[in-house]
Amino acid sequence: MNTAKGEVAGPPVSSDQVHAVMVAAQALVGVAAQGVAEVEDRVTLPQLRVLMLVATRGGLNLGALAQAMGVHPSNASRACDRLVEAGFLQRTESTLDRRNLMLELTDKGDELIDELIGSRRATIASILAQMPESRRRTLASAMLSFAQASDATHGESAWKLGWPRTRSDRSTGRG
Repeated sequence: MNTAKGEVAGPPVSSDQVHAVMVAAQALVGVAAQGVAEVEDRVTLPQLRVLMLVATRGGLNLGALAQAMGVHPSNASRACDRLVEAGFLQRTESTLDRRNLMLELTDKGDELIDELIGSRRATIASILAQMPESRRRTLASAMLSFAQASDATHGESAWKLGWPRTRSDRSTGRG
């Protein structure tokens, strides 16, 4: 069997390997949940999802947002109304079609997303700092391989937990 990079895969996946990745995933979900908890006094998880989609995919119109979220446009519209009212999101006329309103983060929305991503980066850095450098290098390489292998089928789901979908991190240029 060939892997994503065209390499020949080794023996079948063991239950110990699956367990190790599940335990690591649990730790990363914990990091995500901690980040959500740090902003939940300002936005709900569904609202954070809206902000994360707009932040990582650029300006979206309401229809594109609803489609990306898998919800009816009226549900997306209500979430956007609350975010506009709270000052995290703004609606602006499209330069291509004045009937089409584009959703963009305000400075306050940008700050919230930057705070969330910065907090997650700091938490992950503090966890990595507890590991020997050689293990960190190996882990980083393995995690990139895992992310690339999962991207086609699971990569689009990251935004549901308020995790950026793109590689760009708004404060450092890295995700």
